[in-house]
Amino acid sequence: MHEFGLLIRKDIFVLVNNIKLILKNPLRLFPYLFVVGYFSFFYFRRGRQSMDDSKEGFGDVQDLADQADSINFAFQNFLGIITLLALGFLVFQLFRATKKNTSFFTMADVNHLFPSPVSPANILLYYLLRSFVPALGGSIVFILYSTAQLNEAFDFHFGSLSLMILGLTFFFFLLSGIRFLVYTLHTRYGILAYIQNGVMVLAVLISLLIIIPGFLAEKFWQGMFLWISSPWFDVFPMVGWSRNLISYPGHENTLLSLGFVGVYALASFGVVKLVILHSGHYYEDVLEATQSNEETKEKAKGKREASESTMSLNKNKKLELKNFGTGASALYWRNYVHSSRQDFHPLIGVYGFGIAGIAIIMACLSFSGWLSHKWINGYLLTLLAFYFIAGITKTSVGDLKKPYFILIPAKWSAKFWNMIKLDMYQTLVFALVLIVPTVAIAQLSWGLVLFFPFCLLAFYISGFAISLTAQVGFEEGWDRKLVKPLIIGGVLVFGILPSLALGITAFVVSGQFVYAMLGTSIGMALVAAVLLHLSLDIISRVELKEAN
Repeated sequence: MHEFGLLIRKDIFVLVNNIKLILKNPLRLFPYLFVVGYFSFFYFRRGRQSMDDSKEGFGDVQDLADQADSINFAFQNFLGIITLLALGFLVFQLFRATKKNTSFFTMADVNHLFPSPVSPANILLYYLLRSFVPALGGSIVFILYSTAQLNEAFDFHFGSLSLMILGLTFFFFLLSGIRFLVYTLHTRYGILAYIQNGVMVLAVLISLLIIIPGFLAEKFWQGMFLWISSPWFDVFPMVGWSRNLISYPGHENTLLSLGFVGVYALASFGVVKLVILHSGHYYEDVLEATQSNEETKEKAKGKREASESTMSLNKNKKLELKNFGTGASALYWRNYVHSSRQDFHPLIGVYGFGIAGIAIIMACLSFSGWLSHKWINGYLLTLLAFYFIAGITKTSVGDLKKPYFILIPAKWSAKFWNMIKLDMYQTLVFALVLIVPTVAIAQLSWGLVLFFPFCLLAFYISGFAISLTAQVGFEEGWDRKLVKPLIIGGVLVFGILPSLALGITAFVVSGQFVYAMLGTSIGMALVAAVLLHLSLDIISRVELKEAN
């Protein structure tokens, strides 16, 4: 207990010092006062409005009750989507736990607290329990803001709000403890394969809970969330428990909700106990995660630039690569290695399949009559803009300015091709994975299978050429910052907008989106060719200048 007292005293000193900093600069309080004032005004305004309109509100609720049969599927699917998002978040966090440890510490704790004469077990236990406080604070803010929107329909009181807050708090608190436990068991006993298989089995079971009732129903969309939105799903660990607590104002079953609070408390005690028993000398295990969290905070504050390892899913992956050759192939090899660490496969991985999956889901909804083809068309156009921006912000363009690019014994054209070759492959694979099933399911024109990948490549190359021209063609940083927006504006006005106008004209004349994509592809092909020729000319001049 004496060691816990020291840790509490340390946190009190930190809190007092932060208060002193705020008193020295009261402007620090303005963002917090603004948030509190906004929430309070919104909440109490809703509360007064609900009191004034209580009679009318009761009549509206009664009308909704009379029409319950007609909106049953809509409510079921809404509840199912919310539950599915929570399940997906749970599975994703469990999978992340097999890749990277979570940390409750800061670098200040690593440098000053870890060398102290306080036992590691007590430090870990204290920080585990202390993590309940930020989870509680975030849950209070979220629940109070959310319930302000629903004051007109529900009668919230202290008891119901407390249960809702506990439902959200326990979810994030227990999840952080489970993540720490999973990584601890992996590092100590080497059971990574078993844990990953368990997570995959859980993901498959969740998918079956949606697919099976969907196929059994008369219409797939009517049955897909039948099981996970049913009351029995409340017994599902964590997601179901929290759903029951957060939805307490709807069912008002106090005894059942208190039972789930008790189950959450027992589960939290069990997880904390297991963490303490199996953590051992965890200092080295949490060091990388702590340092990574600190770097993330510094990047968010603008104190440090993002590195190429940002968003990497396999940063420490052991690679067995074939011989790519010599000369300019070194540039392709470097991009291949970086992409292999960025995702699970250098050509396409989780990020690519996720973006393609959104289009396929839209196609399924379009086939079932839920969405029109306009949503899919809009999504495809959004991806064109996204790839144009991705080409502009490509980080590896900087390689063209480094000495080893000049020293590689190969033609400058070969070096340039090896710089973008993998990007071309990735774009084509991603475009085909997305467009082929989307066209087949939504019964779109098969011409999109040809025109969409081509147009995606044209937009990416155009953005890449703009970035390349600005960064390689101008030596001074301020010159690049001033010239790059001018180039983007010129390409936008004289290249992209005329290409889109050509596509819109083709769509107006034909009434088919495939011809709009064809017209845009023709225009962007000319834009990409001009920009590509300019980029190749700049690279050759840079090499000649460096050689002389």
